[in-house]
Amino acid sequence: MIGSGSWGTTFGKVLADGGAHVVMWARRAELAQEIQEGHRNSEYLPGINLPRTMSATTHLPAALDGASQVYLAVSSQALRQNLAAVRPLVRDTDAPIISLMKGVEKRSGLRMSQVIAEELRCDPARIAVASGPNLALEIAREQPTAAVISSISRETAEAVARRARNDYFRTFVNTDVIGTEFGGVLKNLIAVAIGIVDGVGYGENTKASIITRGLVEMTDFAVAQGAQQETLQGLAGLGDLIATCQSPLSRNNTAGRLLGQGYSFQDVVKQMNQTAEGLASVAPVLQLARECGVRMPIVEQVKMVLDGTMNPRDIAPHLTTDDDKPTGERTQHGQSGSGGALRRAFQRALDQFRNGGGRAAGDRS
Repeated sequence: MIGSGSWGTTFGKVLADGGAHVVMWARRAELAQEIQEGHRNSEYLPGINLPRTMSATTHLPAALDGASQVYLAVSSQALRQNLAAVRPLVRDTDAPIISLMKGVEKRSGLRMSQVIAEELRCDPARIAVASGPNLALEIAREQPTAAVISSISRETAEAVARRARNDYFRTFVNTDVIGTEFGGVLKNLIAVAIGIVDGVGYGENTKASIITRGLVEMTDFAVAQGAQQETLQGLAGLGDLIATCQSPLSRNNTAGRLLGQGYSFQDVVKQMNQTAEGLASVAPVLQLARECGVRMPIVEQVKMVLDGTMNPRDIAPHLTTDDDKPTGERTQHGQSGSGGALRRAFQRALDQFRNGGGRAAGDRS
């Protein structure tokens, strides 16, 4: 596991609780020592005891020696520089490389799997991504949840999914890497918007409107990029969106709330002791949206708040749509949009709940 923040450590615990021996790589010696000797990561996961099958080191070659799977859980904007050190250590192996990150590289606009393929110069079929409603502290407390493992190679996705599951963590697979990654990226931007209106003091009506319109924006954007619409109705889209928007544990929600309370972007960055990936992804996502002709009024207004050109109290992106059908029955391209699909997804989820379970939309067990 390359990275020992809250999500990297939590996912390491998921793997260890599923029977794997996990070696964590930490940049700071004191953190590696605490994981290695105290089986704790008190800075990021206070109160959580880590399995004894988790160890840690600051020596990257030692962390990667003999690894059957390599997980990456660093900041999206620091990924490329970390991969430069990883490349010679994984060049001669066939180990799958799994991205746990939910961001877009600022300067290139590339998704994390694209950065990995480019920097490691490896077969894309060897790369997988994990995404879903995955708030780290809840999972570290062993509260049940699920995630999607996606790869263009179903064999790779299934191999990773078999390893990354246990009694409280279920994994599904798909081959829609674009949709799975963009679901994780875009929900962060909507969560920032929800945090802003929460910080301002607006209520549940405003939040529900933004979440609903936000899923429409997410789906329109992702489909324009080549994703499958149903992926955005599954764990990596709708599931992650709900969890991130409603939880105070969400870093992106917290960052938005601080913005809504009147803090500047610079002040928010100083107050956050962990990376809120949504803040860094706003500009590259909007650039990609312009290039593919998709309007994203929610993300546009978030950028205006970040830039200081809009008072947070004036944010009302759900009111700026050109679509007079409130659930997005029709997109700006005149095609059947994601609103009807959204209602169908909610109905399927309700039916599955009533029937005691079932398969999530867009995800395959």
